[in-house]
Amino acid sequence: MITNHIIPEDAVLVAIDIAKARNDVLIEVRGNKRRKRLVVLNTRAEHDRFIDMLTSFDRPIIAGFEATGNYHRALAWRLLEAGFDTRLISSMALARTREAIHNGWDKNDPKDAQVILHMLSTGLSQYYQDPLVAGISDIQELSKTHEMVSKAKTETLHRILTHYLPLYFPEIERFRNGSRNDWFFAFLEQFPTPASVIAHDKDAFISAAWDVVGRKVSKARLIADIYETATESIALPIPIDSKAVVMFRMVLAEIRSLIRQRDQIEAEAEALLGDTPDYVALKQVPGIGPINALTILAEAGDLRRFGHHRQFLKFCGLDLATHQSGTFRGQTKLAKFGNARLRRSLWMAANVAVRQRENSFRDKYARYIAKDPTNPDLKRKALTAVTAKMARVVHAVIKSGTPYRPFFHGAEPRGRTPV
Repeated sequence: MITNHIIPEDAVLVAIDIAKARNDVLIEVRGNKRRKRLVVLNTRAEHDRFIDMLTSFDRPIIAGFEATGNYHRALAWRLLEAGFDTRLISSMALARTREAIHNGWDKNDPKDAQVILHMLSTGLSQYYQDPLVAGISDIQELSKTHEMVSKAKTETLHRILTHYLPLYFPEIERFRNGSRNDWFFAFLEQFPTPASVIAHDKDAFISAAWDVVGRKVSKARLIADIYETATESIALPIPIDSKAVVMFRMVLAEIRSLIRQRDQIEAEAEALLGDTPDYVALKQVPGIGPINALTILAEAGDLRRFGHHRQFLKFCGLDLATHQSGTFRGQTKLAKFGNARLRRSLWMAANVAVRQRENSFRDKYARYIAKDPTNPDLKRKALTAVTAKMARVVHAVIKSGTPYRPFFHGAEPRGRTPV
């Protein structure tokens, strides 16, 4: 969200093109036509020297940079710690401004610093929110690590289901009843092939598998069913001590480790946020569970900083954009220039909400698709509208500090009311 800011007449503008090892800096003192170029290495001594030099101006400092991975975080923290006004430059705005100024697409670090300086001087920047200063650093790490672990678990599960099980124990997949249960993989780690099952007699197998399967309804019948399934399996005749089975067990150990990591992260998040008002308020909204609430708080920070819900929608990339010129008016669609992780989290929450019992999100979705319930394009547009509503509700409950109040837009009663 680019905002025009008033630049003090005596300000010193500092444009920084961030890189991994070094940063190209261009400094302009307002009222002085000469600019100063320098290179600041990413070392403690260089950062100290740079901060001391900016402090020596004894003027308001406005420093701007483009977020580059996480390489900007250390220097940005030092600038904020020194009390300087720190601004963030949009990557897309920077690219388009560079093309407009230089009439070309070529780029280099000194040129980028020059463009950043131009955008600072014209006020085309946004305030930088540092996670450490905002107090959301731990929340962000929990959220991003949970996403990374979940993706790794999904990829590992896909390998197991599409490669290992079809070869070594195809029929066992029907006993898997969810991705959050560890018992299925613990069982396979101990009994990876039908041969490892039928190496025991039925009673001995039930006894050996009893503790592995864990607490299940009709456990004895379940384990007996697994045994009967193993006796009729079409699996390849792989020896239990083969290297192939060793690799299978290695992958099973990997997915069990990922499940433990995921559960630990979720427990850490609950311990950190469990009683905080914003976290509690978000979980009351239909469709928003603990992980979605964690992601929203991690990516948006304090939602009270958005004065209007439209600002929050723009931050999420859920604002509408239309290409129009003269009599031509193009299709209106989502801008999608905001925070992708936040937008995806709200989209997932909307998906859950429309499948829950009666609530305003489900009702909005139903009214939207009423004309053609089987139209997939209409369903997608309806879900997009519900996602935008989800963002507005999330902003409202946090900004107002009032709990979510369920409301269902039902049909108004018709006819006479009985006495």
